[in-house]
Amino acid sequence: MSEGQSRDPLILFMPSGKRGRFPVGTPVLEAARSLGVYVESVCGGRATCGRCQVEVQEGNFAKHGIVSSNDHISPVGPKEKRYAEVRTLPEGRRLSCSATIEGDLVIDVPQDAVVNAQVVRKAASDRVIERNPAVHLCYVEVDEPDMHKPLGDLDRMKVMLEKDWGYTDLQVEPHLLSEAQKVLRKGNWTVTAAIHRDSPTSRPTIVALWPGLHNEAYGLACDIGSTTIAMHLVSLLSGRVVASSGASNPQIRFGEDLMSRVSYVMMNPDGREAMTKAVREAVSELVDKVCAEGGVSRSDILDSVFVANPIMHHLFLGIDPTELGQAPFALAVSGAVACEAKDIGLALNPGARTYLLPCIAGHVGADAAGATLSEGPHRQDRMMLLVDVGTNAEIVLGNRARTVAASSPTGPAFEGAEISCGQRAAPGAIERVRIDAHTLEPRFKVIGVEQWSDEEGFAEAAEKTGITGICGSAIIEVVAEMYLSGVISADGVVDGSLAARSPRILENGRTFSYLLHEGAQKITVTQNDVRAIQLAKAALYAGIKLLMEKQGVETVDTIRFAGAFGSFIDPKYAMVLGLIPDCDLAEVKAVGNAAGTGALMALLNRDHRREIEETVRRIEKIETALEPHFQQLFIDAMALPNKVDPFPKLAAAVTLPERKLLAEGDAEGGGRRRRRSRE
Repeated sequence: MSEGQSRDPLILFMPSGKRGRFPVGTPVLEAARSLGVYVESVCGGRATCGRCQVEVQEGNFAKHGIVSSNDHISPVGPKEKRYAEVRTLPEGRRLSCSATIEGDLVIDVPQDAVVNAQVVRKAASDRVIERNPAVHLCYVEVDEPDMHKPLGDLDRMKVMLEKDWGYTDLQVEPHLLSEAQKVLRKGNWTVTAAIHRDSPTSRPTIVALWPGLHNEAYGLACDIGSTTIAMHLVSLLSGRVVASSGASNPQIRFGEDLMSRVSYVMMNPDGREAMTKAVREAVSELVDKVCAEGGVSRSDILDSVFVANPIMHHLFLGIDPTELGQAPFALAVSGAVACEAKDIGLALNPGARTYLLPCIAGHVGADAAGATLSEGPHRQDRMMLLVDVGTNAEIVLGNRARTVAASSPTGPAFEGAEISCGQRAAPGAIERVRIDAHTLEPRFKVIGVEQWSDEEGFAEAAEKTGITGICGSAIIEVVAEMYLSGVISADGVVDGSLAARSPRILENGRTFSYLLHEGAQKITVTQNDVRAIQLAKAALYAGIKLLMEKQGVETVDTIRFAGAFGSFIDPKYAMVLGLIPDCDLAEVKAVGNAAGTGALMALLNRDHRREIEETVRRIEKIETALEPHFQQLFIDAMALPNKVDPFPKLAAAVTLPERKLLAEGDAEGGGRRRRRSRE
């Protein structure tokens, strides 16, 4: 990149996370298209269709080094003014075909303006969950009023609920006191009561009433991830998932990783309120979506269960997460939270309840608890490793005898951030990579294109999506393939001597990089990219190894990758990289959104709530920062797959290269005469 280009304004598009530099005066739509960001336009840039709307996010986005302001975009011009007069342009929205770049910007592409965008959806579990929900529908026929028996209408209904259903000591939601007489008369003295009872020892409460027979009630199971929010609408009576939907977490605009969101709260006085409002509005929009898809009224939703990592958990509840940004990483509340849905801004049935699973530790949240409930290491004899790879990896290791947990700060490298050509998983992103060990030529697969890059028809198909960057699963594969083909050494140094053999090895001053694709967007894997992946994988492996030492085991029996990212990781490449310990590859499985499955289980069976509460109380929490041995484990884990740990099961399945070290002790692999040695 020339010196002039490096000073061009930096533009970051949300929620895709794609970014690039563009000259002043470039239309925002043109910038979006060159980066592969989908912004619809039907009128061809004439500012008549209004489909290319975007919003400028104002604020100091320290993580990206961007101060974004409406002063950094061109003033509203005559075309936009004319459009706003003829049609309506919501406040704060701009037409990206007319607005031009004048300075650094964070641009939000509103989801309501995206028509054919990638659908974010985490599928519901196909497992059968035994039903014992916290909400029970009870139909009763009530005696009519009698002047000789002056018992109130509601009290006579309670008598029948005890007689027919065995409920004693019933409480009644206050809002129903004024409704009961009307409902009873409308139903001609027949009524259906919804009774909420979270546990056999808690006092039952009438939370809703319908005249006559009402034979359906629904609940929500929701996983609030830092990147994606996934929701299922479920029949509490049949257990059937009626509808599912997902959306990008709108908090991404405040920071891609969790700690940058905590920083935003610390730097902006109203940051906490803004983020709480954003996530609650996104949840509410998803409720609308699943209700529309399932043909269900909000008033029929009586229960809801949420899982989230600690920072999302706190922000959703309206709690300032600042304490989680610094040692000792204190949670405001770690146990399960039960409240009324309306208390956290959820407009469901007025009597609807909400339950949040407990958090395990300061950085091991209710999502890890949900995944634990789903996969059940505590229910088996085998030693299970459960890993949710994200910006902050959550690790649980155990069996029915003992379970330990920790978090490891892997950073956002696996999700594409901090990688020179990294991006989120979206059409145009490279998702699979293979490198020929002899020619060093790559072939790859792109999201949205059926063929591999060396197959007929690929170029034509890729014209539609573009080839825009590398997503997380491909970053793991390309670094692992670079190791298997000898492009990088066991200590992660790009072998510059191969430049004489292949034009794919490019010199960058004192280091070298690997050219994956030459096109409109030049996609390379730099020495710094390899380092970023090494640091991330070493942090995860060292955390896992620490838990293995606590358990007194040298191997694990089975490994489960949880989370959306885990679903796309190839276990073989994860092991070649040294992301996870040696294990029979047949025992390494992706379990998708296990946290969401845990939420579903807690929604449909209140006994699972007691199970996870008890399990979390027994899980031993390990703080990696306080463990003196962590640093050595981390250093050993920087090597591929590992400096000291053997991988016999992997070696039986994959031909590992002969160990090669380059510029040993020189972190950047440059500045010293290279030497090669073999162990």
